Amino acid sequence: MTRIFRQLFQHRACHSLLSRSAVPFRIPSIHRRSFSSGGGDPVEDNSGKESDWQQRTEIFIQDMSEEFKRYPVVTADGLRGRKERPKRVKMLTRDFIEDSLYNPNYGYFSKQVVIFSPGEPFDFNNINDEPEFHRILGQRYSAFEDKLDATEPNDARQLWHTPTELFRPYYGEAIARYLVANYKLSLYPYHDLIIYEMGAGNGTLMLNILDYIFATDPEVYARTKFKVIEISSALAAMQHRQIYTSASNRTHAGKIEIINQSIFNWDAYVPSPCFFLALEVFDNFAHDLIRYDPHTEEPLQGTVLIDARGDFFEFYEPTLDPLAARFLRVRDAACSTPYSHPLRGSRLLRNIRAQLPFAPNLSDPEYIPTRLLQFFDILRVYFPAHKLITSDFHSLPDTIKGVNAPVVQTRYQRRTVPVRTPYVQQGYFDILFPTDFSVMEKIYRATTGKLTHVLSHEDFLRRWAFVEDTATKSGENPLLSWYRNANTLPLPFQPPSIARGARAEYIIKYTYSSVFSHFPSSTEVQCHLSVPVVMPWVNVMRVAKVGTEDVEIGKARLRRGLMDDVVVSADPGKGEYVLWDTQEFTGLRLS
Repeated sequence: MTRIFRQLFQHRACHSLLSRSAVPFRIPSIHRRSFSSGGGDPVEDNSGKESDWQQRTEIFIQDMSEEFKRYPVVTADGLRGRKERPKRVKMLTRDFIEDSLYNPNYGYFSKQVVIFSPGEPFDFNNINDEPEFHRILGQRYSAFEDKLDATEPNDARQLWHTPTELFRPYYGEAIARYLVANYKLSLYPYHDLIIYEMGAGNGTLMLNILDYIFATDPEVYARTKFKVIEISSALAAMQHRQIYTSASNRTHAGKIEIINQSIFNWDAYVPSPCFFLALEVFDNFAHDLIRYDPHTEEPLQGTVLIDARGDFFEFYEPTLDPLAARFLRVRDAACSTPYSHPLRGSRLLRNIRAQLPFAPNLSDPEYIPTRLLQFFDILRVYFPAHKLITSDFHSLPDTIKGVNAPVVQTRYQRRTVPVRTPYVQQGYFDILFPTDFSVMEKIYRATTGKLTHVLSHEDFLRRWAFVEDTATKSGENPLLSWYRNANTLPLPFQPPSIARGARAEYIIKYTYSSVFSHFPSSTEVQCHLSVPVVMPWVNVMRVAKVGTEDVEIGKARLRRGLMDDVVVSADPGKGEYVLWDTQEFTGLRLS
């Protein structure tokens, strides 16, 4: 393996410097979860079909135009059955990235990665401050890798971590608290609590969520089902083993289903309402590379050619494939406000720069998340009643050049090695992208028609975690400070901040809004609730009984009785609650 890596870093496309840091996790906020995709397209020979392409301008670059005309086009799906890295082919950038990360025989996630587990949960309340936490974490990291090296030494081990592992069980409990509250708000008792998790890693988040629901809400636990969608056979097997490692884990065995397949191969229709967890997976979705003609502003799509020696050469074609073209159309239609783009700024200055000696003949690169658009399509078609909860990075350090450009890095002898191009030896490098949440949120809304609400990672955890559990003696809190470059996209309705164990007595009077002229103004119901402050209105559906007959309101139909399919928006500061029927957009004002 050492010999392979020495040869790897002599590769023309991989020139880089070793990181000075010997601690792999201190690109501090970068955590990743495992995810795969696949299919089975045949290798296709499109030689002779391409025209009007451009090879990127560099000084003294080797001319590969004849090879570009001859070599066949391949896809990541078509390469899934191959055990050797391809040569004498060309492929779209997104297919190259997909193949590099997820090929089952040599892909990064399939063969290289190991998920760090710190052992016993950290006792944050007895740690002095964040520097001491970092030191203890470094010691556990070294001990974890020393144990692995004792049985299987590996200079090229790709070791990474997730917030679920670092902050176990507190991070998982925060997610569980959010799920239970929103389930009781909008679905209970008419539907089960069905949770899908895409890319579950070691299975720690799954078990932490189930442990919390089991301990705090037996009625909800009885209605809970947890389904993992995991492409990696190795990780799926690990998740199965985790279920039976202890008596408490075995309690959940009947609640769990592990589905060993790619989400992009999903073809089962799921009509039931469900929560869909996609935590730290968008960063490893394959992207397309787009560059623009500085004069005409027309986009060109990136293609990589792999020659007989395994070297990489970039080419750009003016004819976009359907997926990339659709992404650009959807983005333009959905985004009413400006977003990052290589052509932002003065057109005159761009034209002047293009005339300078040795100037590139194309704009800076832009990486567009076309695979993410396909994921939203899967949710829309097969999970129409889903509620998406996702968390990922909105920015990353040490990215390569370009708009929305990735970090490309590997680990060698426990040191992080960054490089300056995505075209690297397949399977040895992590390629992770930041997520532009402003653009992503609008595309998600346009694709699925769902409402969304973006929070910073810290804001989400302040609302849903018991943050005192992860506070150090100095008052610093790693749970809140370590992932400042991450955002969370949960459901649109949020509760106020909460205190552990708080309860309150509520006298709530329900008065019909005057917009419903069919209701007499005196019609009202009063009820008494004693519920946790975390969601004082969770049981509102179960007590809002105001009659037995149905009332027609224009084309809408409002059932006077227990309300089906409802959500609640609330402004506790004003003491006002609004109950909306999600099917017909009718409502009752509660005050």
